[in-house]
Amino acid sequence: MLSKGVSPTAYTFGVVMKALCMVGEVDSACSLLRDMTKHGCVPNSVVYQTLIHALSKNNRVNEALKLLDEMFLMGCTPDVQTFNDVIHGLCKLNRIHEAAKLVDRMLHRGFSPDNITYGVLMHGLCRMGKVDEARALLNKVPAPNAVLFNTLINGYVTSGRFYEAKDVMYNCMLSIGCAPDVFTFNMLIHGLCKEGSLISACRLVNEMAIRGCEPNVVTYTTLIDGFCKAGQLEEASDVLNEMSAKGLSLNTVGYNCLICALCKDEKVNEALEMLGEMSRKGCKPDIFTFNSLIFGLCKANKIDEALGVYRDILLEGVIANTETYNTLIHAFLRRGEIQEAFKLVNEMSFRGCPLDIITYNGLIKALCKAGAVEKGLMLFEEMIRKGLNINNISCNILINGLCRVGKVHNALEFLRDMIHRGLMPDIVTYNTLINGLCKMRRLQEAWNLFDRLQLEGICPDAITYNTLICWHCKEDMLDNAYLILHKGVENGFIPNNVTWNLLVSNFVKESAKESQTFSSDLF
Repeated sequence: MLSKGVSPTAYTFGVVMKALCMVGEVDSACSLLRDMTKHGCVPNSVVYQTLIHALSKNNRVNEALKLLDEMFLMGCTPDVQTFNDVIHGLCKLNRIHEAAKLVDRMLHRGFSPDNITYGVLMHGLCRMGKVDEARALLNKVPAPNAVLFNTLINGYVTSGRFYEAKDVMYNCMLSIGCAPDVFTFNMLIHGLCKEGSLISACRLVNEMAIRGCEPNVVTYTTLIDGFCKAGQLEEASDVLNEMSAKGLSLNTVGYNCLICALCKDEKVNEALEMLGEMSRKGCKPDIFTFNSLIFGLCKANKIDEALGVYRDILLEGVIANTETYNTLIHAFLRRGEIQEAFKLVNEMSFRGCPLDIITYNGLIKALCKAGAVEKGLMLFEEMIRKGLNINNISCNILINGLCRVGKVHNALEFLRDMIHRGLMPDIVTYNTLINGLCKMRRLQEAWNLFDRLQLEGICPDAITYNTLICWHCKEDMLDNAYLILHKGVENGFIPNNVTWNLLVSNFVKESAKESQTFSSDLF
């Protein structure tokens, strides 16, 4: 166009800019804005609006704000949608205060914010947990619609403030003649199910029908999920039947709820039947479906069948995730089949599925249990090299493993290393080390560790006291054992059956010894 001496118009530039923005070339579109003046072309409102929309969408809000200011300087008037784009961009970045200021600026310049403006800002406030501010904003809206009320209701439900959510519907929406829609009811039903008020949720479904609002798949799926999580599978089945009677088909999410609940309830055969029904009805299972079945089969110790489901995943083209592999790996580890577990680890790595801390902890625990602590330590180092955030569980497993094979000195060194890494030992850490030291007959060091954990603000538990009492009894140091008991009771320890059994059995043994000695002296 330029080579032929034809000067582009603002409209031409606008079309090219929009095309560039649509394919993600926002920088190229912005550079065209600067080229316009070179060709004697003045940018118009459409040009600025196009760029502001693209910049806001791509989280480049500071640039969008600069262009908005430039737009006014150039004598171009933005529309409400332009402001909405920037407000949405600010809210996405949690810059809610700035978004609210921009609404004030709109009003100051004589623009009237629409329901989208208020909706975007309210959604941002609710997402930040500022539901009361969202309600205050709603009170300023001249004619709020169902979308705005739904935003606030969802904010209250998400914050666990269900009664206030209900109040918005009954005392705000209905009072101004704004009819609640299926989204309103679904959010309230979700809130009731979340807090376990399933009877109230069912009543609300009935109320929907009375108010002329037909329950949809989401309504019934929410109810099914609620009943499944509460372990009320019969009630969930009744909801499914009601749904079918109304000609509604359960979606993948709904089937997943039922299959997961059946597997947790050890009804894996029924879960497999449900999978068959799912396929017959043309509902495609996803990785969550398969993971639930693998979990259920492994729980029932049907690992071969679980592996069969895993192979089905691969045939279906569904990508197995870390949870899939962890379930199978831990099932093999529970059976002591470490080699089989490592075969799956290799396959996991081959398929590009990352090992997580759960994978490593399971493997390290199994290796330590088998006495292969060195291999466990190698895996621990691998975790660190991969940048995984190690936790107390990982460290406690290794400390326990080292103590089991009599390497208490190494376990204590590992404790120092653990603290150096910024991890604070817990009562499990200290109990393991105290038991390890006692096993090595290093009772004084165990005592020192007992004092140290209290200085660190950790409260000894029944295991701590019973371990010390047990080993002092074994070493015929009954006076010390009773001293530990008295100290514990003073600190709020309530002796349990294990405590009394230890003390009574050792008291009986001691009495028998004394009786024998007395008899020997007599004769």
